[in-house]
Amino acid sequence: MFSLVLWNTFEIAISATLVSLVLGYAIAMHLARQPPRRRMLYMILVMLPFWTSILVKSYAFTVTLGEKGLVNELLRALSAGAVSFEMMFNRVGVVIGMINYLLPFMVLPILANLLAQDPSLRRVAELMGAGPLRIFFRITLPLSVPGVLAGVLMNLALAVGMYITPALLGGRRDMMMANLVDFYTRQTLDWTAASAISIVLLVISGVLAALLMRVRGAGQFA
Repeated sequence: MFSLVLWNTFEIAISATLVSLVLGYAIAMHLARQPPRRRMLYMILVMLPFWTSILVKSYAFTVTLGEKGLVNELLRALSAGAVSFEMMFNRVGVVIGMINYLLPFMVLPILANLLAQDPSLRRVAELMGAGPLRIFFRITLPLSVPGVLAGVLMNLALAVGMYITPALLGGRRDMMMANLVDFYTRQTLDWTAASAISIVLLVISGVLAALLMRVRGAGQFA
């Protein structure tokens, strides 16, 4: 059981982190190109998940993603009742709920890195005849790697310890490490197993935190 839950934890955490990376990078690039005043207004929307309890947000997703939720009702209205998706009590609901919580932790380090890049590099590349895609893959993306790594490591460190989101939005096959600790402490009363799993989770989080500090240190000296 432990190996299966450990695999689920890494699988869910990596999936949520990768989706957060794609969305977060796109959002960060859009924000970096905005004037400062407009950027501040958009940042309020990015920071909204910080101002709402994760428990409240998870219950809100049960209303939004349920069989009779807003998303499925909209899909039925657009497809004359032919299309609906099961997004609750499965992996989809867990990943969506985790992305909502993790996205600001991905956007902020990437945005800080993009804003620190020298704009003259892009202008010189344009004068040399480089197109937008070539500028992105040759200049913007390589220079933003420290911010990307920082965001990825923060997301992973937070995701592996998630408890409320998989408990409320996931099913039996989506149990994560924190939920297994809860299972052993409250249902089977096996405190020894719960303690061992907690130590494993602590070690994983510690390794990710150490890697994050190393990335931050390397970015400061770069």
